[in-house]
Amino acid sequence: MNDDATETRPRRRRMLGTLFGIAVLVLAVDQFTKLLAVTFLEGQEPISVIGTLAGFNFYRNPGAALGLGSGVTWIFPLIAIIVFAGIIMLSRKLGSVAWAIGLGLLLGGLFGNLVDRLFRQPGFLHGAVVDFIDLSFFICNVADIAISAAAVTLVVASLKGIELDGSDSKHPSTVGEDTHG
Repeated sequence: MNDDATETRPRRRRMLGTLFGIAVLVLAVDQFTKLLAVTFLEGQEPISVIGTLAGFNFYRNPGAALGLGSGVTWIFPLIAIIVFAGIIMLSRKLGSVAWAIGLGLLLGGLFGNLVDRLFRQPGFLHGAVVDFIDLSFFICNVADIAISAAAVTLVVASLKGIELDGSDSKHPSTVGEDTHG
């Protein structure tokens, strides 16, 4: 066996550990904060934290971002499952810490909202997502924040030239080194 193959396996395991570890952490924090929101915020008046800029306001969102698509809620779980399959396929080539973090945030956020779609009222595949973080112009949750952070992470990695496998598209001789993050 060559040295590259023996070096690659532990690195790939670390990358997969990072990806799935972040996903599990995001899912756990998301579901715990939603439990707190249902317990302490549902049916209550909004709570201002930073004037009108931010606070807590309980909302069961039947649609996607900004409540769009509330009539076709069954499609959101299907999209999440397709993206999950895509992440699993991409993870075979994973060699970048930045990509592992971004994909972990995306996976955890998708699963956080998927759990709501599957198990919350009004029913299976039609469940409303629990939103409670009021940012004045929209209300979101931890899963939504993780998905947004994933998008920023993956865009920044791409702009810096960091490839999925850890190579640097701006410096092709750095295959697998992930020198940016």
